[in-house]
Amino acid sequence: MDYLTVKWLHILSSTLLFGTGLGSAFYMLFTSLTKDVRATAVVVRFVVLADWLFTTPTIIIQPLTGLYMMHLAGFPLASRWIMWSFALYFLAGACWLPVVWLQIRMRAMAQEAAAANAPLPQRYWNYLKLWVLLGIPAFFGLVIVFYLMVTKPA
Repeated sequence: MDYLTVKWLHILSSTLLFGTGLGSAFYMLFTSLTKDVRATAVVVRFVVLADWLFTTPTIIIQPLTGLYMMHLAGFPLASRWIMWSFALYFLAGACWLPVVWLQIRMRAMAQEAAAANAPLPQRYWNYLKLWVLLGIPAFFGLVIVFYLMVTKPA
């Protein structure tokens, strides 16, 4: 595959990764804060689905296309910007894995509360706080990766 095609795939997948993450976080957080249990149950269900359909494939595509472009362009793996990109990417991934687990648990809690016409349990709110705390370093890590990807500083 030629460099421009791989670059297009890399940019497209990074856009899907970042956009899905940011959009999902926005809707899940603000829908949860409304305390509308039925709306929250629906939104959290779709956030979990979006992670499986969009985030998971892009998490795999990103390093593969990045490594292949490095190979095609002749960038050494030891380049500082590449090492920082991978470190921050893995930090974001290390935050994302527990977030997925939290979202699956939160989906179940929201669905149970909606079925029982009850408020969201306190554990949901505790998980939401942890979900937000994990999302902050993941978000800023990916913002910096975007910067490094575009600027490729020496």
